[in-house]
Amino acid sequence: MRTIRHGAVLAVTCLALATVVSAMASLNVALPDIARETHASQTQLAWIIDAYSLVFASLLLLAATLGDRFGRRKALLGGLALFAAGSVGATFSSEPGVLIALRALLGVAAAFVMPATLSTITSTFPRDQRTRAVSVWAAVAGASAVLGLLASGVVLEVWSWRSVFWLNVVLAVVAVIGTYVFVPESAEPGKQRVDVVGAALTVVGLGILVYSVIQAPEHGWASARTLAGIVLGLVVLAGFVAWELRHPHPLLDPRLFRNRPFSAGTLSITLQFFAFFGFIFVVMQYLQLVRGDSALIAAVSVLPMSAAMIPSARLAPRLAAEFGAHRPWIVGLIAVAAGLVVLAELDADSSYWLLLAGLIPLGAGMGLAMTPATAAITDALPSRLQNVGSAVNDLSRELGGALGIAVLSSALNAGYRGSLDLEGLPAPIAEAARSSLAAANIAGTRTNDTALIEHANDAFASGLHLALLTGAGAAVLSAVAVALLLRHGGSRSPDVHADTDARLGASERG
Repeated sequence: MRTIRHGAVLAVTCLALATVVSAMASLNVALPDIARETHASQTQLAWIIDAYSLVFASLLLLAATLGDRFGRRKALLGGLALFAAGSVGATFSSEPGVLIALRALLGVAAAFVMPATLSTITSTFPRDQRTRAVSVWAAVAGASAVLGLLASGVVLEVWSWRSVFWLNVVLAVVAVIGTYVFVPESAEPGKQRVDVVGAALTVVGLGILVYSVIQAPEHGWASARTLAGIVLGLVVLAGFVAWELRHPHPLLDPRLFRNRPFSAGTLSITLQFFAFFGFIFVVMQYLQLVRGDSALIAAVSVLPMSAAMIPSARLAPRLAAEFGAHRPWIVGLIAVAAGLVVLAELDADSSYWLLLAGLIPLGAGMGLAMTPATAAITDALPSRLQNVGSAVNDLSRELGGALGIAVLSSALNAGYRGSLDLEGLPAPIAEAARSSLAAANIAGTRTNDTALIEHANDAFASGLHLALLTGAGAAVLSAVAVALLLRHGGSRSPDVHADTDARLGASERG
């Protein structure tokens, strides 16, 4: 038996984690270049970003189960290899539809990689080293999105948007080599059977729901097609809950949500990342297309958000110990909402100081709220269910991001099109301007129509206003929900653990 080098295992798993987490945000910096070169519409840009997040979230529970059962090292190697291959394919693509399909493929790969990183750490590290290792993992998970933006901004200063995918390839290949050399195999082959029906219901339900939201500006929010799609998606997801309640080996036992702290943490993480990733999608386009910043300057411009997030996250446990977890948690969510309300006032003539005034409370609020929300998910469950808690935390983050990008991009698109006055313009130019701000800028430049560019920038600011107010509303909703769920101290339902333990015991015996 070879000696396990725990430091190397931690470094490799964190690199693999950073590779898939950063990919969720890093491509946002390249959206203006992608729009200009591929002529992607605003809806297609949303799909290029959200195809990754949607598939990632939909397959996360199933991939975690498969990794636990058949081998986490195999899941890491296979997922990273697929991630590298899909990224190579994306570097040679020039059609929006092909990019969307390849980003979905990368989402499949990421779904296998992310849960396998944490499960590898918890299964290979001794108990006395595990807490420190998990804290490093959590720090990497939190910082990777912003670091991805910054790294993409740097490479885009020298190369085209395809360099973002080449960066994915390099990171994934190094992680594959490290996994092959240093990471031991671990698995729990008798843990549980695979709930294929539950996984299929999740993918179909979320797919229909997100598709209907992203396409809503194309067909109208009140159209029969949009409303029917949203209702159908929700019905399928309700069917998933009903199936999981009856299944002896559920991907996720809905009874866990009887535990109020667990429910509060899950809802809070979902809505926080709904607002956060939706904001990143909107603001990267604003900074480059409206303000005219380069990709690197745009990425650097949002760094104060991280500078505020890190100390507030470190401060959150002390505040929770002194005032109770729910107080800093709720204050953090209100700060997120306040920051987004300030940022919603941005327009073509705004100074950087207004952007900074919104980024600081947004970052500080995320740090204050994220720590107690994550702790509520894990602390609410007994030790034997910690893997479930980790999976739910990851799922909440990715699902919130997918829905946030879908809803806020849809609100941005609706606001942009609703404010755009194209009367008197030739039909081809008007159609191009309606598709996206990047296309409007290209059309205005080619025809020397500065009025079109200015008007399109103002229309985009109107869409940004609507989108960020929607994100602020989600943060307020989360604060209210947390306050209501924990209003009596958030005592747990005593029968939840017993019910779940009994079901797991029956699963293991089966």
